Amino acid sequence: MASLGACAAEYLLKSSTRRWTTALLFLSWVALAANLLARWQIGARAPLANQYESMLFLLWAVLGVFFLFYSSKLSFAGLLPALTVFLVVSLATASLLDSSIQPLVPALQSNWLLLHVATVMVGYGALSLAFLAALVYLWRFKKGGAASQTDLLDGLLYRAISLGFWFLTLGILTGAVWANSAWGTYWSWDPKETWSLVTWIFYAIAIHLRRTRGWRESRFAWLAVSGFAFVLFTYFGVNYLLSGLHSYA
Repeated sequence: MASLGACAAEYLLKSSTRRWTTALLFLSWVALAANLLARWQIGARAPLANQYESMLFLLWAVLGVFFLFYSSKLSFAGLLPALTVFLVVSLATASLLDSSIQPLVPALQSNWLLLHVATVMVGYGALSLAFLAALVYLWRFKKGGAASQTDLLDGLLYRAISLGFWFLTLGILTGAVWANSAWGTYWSWDPKETWSLVTWIFYAIAIHLRRTRGWRESRFAWLAVSGFAFVLFTYFGVNYLLSGLHSYA
């Protein structure tokens, strides 16, 4: 509800009062954190054991990255509604999943659960924000938005992808160490591992093109949009369409 209120305020209130929209989003972030902490206390484990819990953590990460890069110089007239729609749709999707708090299955009873899953979800959260920023950038670019705002969006897009890439790297490394501890091998070409690697390679190429070939603005935005398709398939598609060692997730 706070997110919906923030979206309405963005359109109905004057620019001088937009700080209240940020406050409402911050309340949403705090509410998600409280929910996760409550589940942690009730279940006596990190709330990262199933799709429902990971989605809540993902939304918390998206908002966290949003506030990390927030700047009063950038008008979020486009990004804020896009972020709100993303939150509402994601929460609606999560509501269809099993939200019961169950004991950990043996495969997840490890101290690596928090470090591995949390780093991956923060990476996905940053890449999700990059996707939203790319959509807003392309929309503003098409409608002839002010150069200063499109430049700020382009900078936000690059920083979010860079952060997401490094957290995804850390997630793959921690996953490899956990896999060796649990299964006796660092890499088994499991579908989740394979598509995580494909996603990582795509964003590595995108960053390389940005730094060495000067791919900026609309071309880089399209890379962010395309890369998010890999994120979605790795996060959702592999779980429901493919079977492997990560099927319990």
